[in-house]
Amino acid sequence: MMAAAPILQTYRLVLRKPAAADWLPFRDFMLSDRAAFFHQNGNLGGIWRSFAAELGHWDIFGYGMWAVTQRGDDTALGLVGPWTPPDWPETEIGWMIFGTETEGTGIATEAARASLTHAFNILGWTTAVSYIHPDNTRSIALAEKLGAVRDPKAVRPDSYADSAVWRHAAPKTDL
Repeated sequence: MMAAAPILQTYRLVLRKPAAADWLPFRDFMLSDRAAFFHQNGNLGGIWRSFAAELGHWDIFGYGMWAVTQRGDDTALGLVGPWTPPDWPETEIGWMIFGTETEGTGIATEAARASLTHAFNILGWTTAVSYIHPDNTRSIALAEKLGAVRDPKAVRPDSYADSAVWRHAAPKTDL
């Protein structure tokens, strides 16, 4: 029997395991221009398989990207968190925020920081990267806000060879 998926809570957010009900916001995001760097190009079957992979990642590894929600509202605003498919060269913290209504609010930063802390402190990661397309300025800005630096020598996934690698430092812990 699998342990229950951890729920992370921040000041404003709840990060929970994705659920079937998150399919529609995920689908709508992936069909939008905001998802241009995810290489789905409106392929509904590919989008569905990507969502199924998000759910399956949790079942296979016991962790994955969390659905990001605001406290008191279970509507998924995006997915953020650990992502380690077997063909990924390194452990990744990934993110996708579905709509424009949360831009500039710090929600992506808050969720990504919580995810990084969990990956290093609970999952025991010693390294984490984010694979980001060089033209994805919003994701690059988030990586930089989190303190990540570009690592041009790092290996990229074959299926995402046009990405750049942004390396995260372990979060500082209060002693």
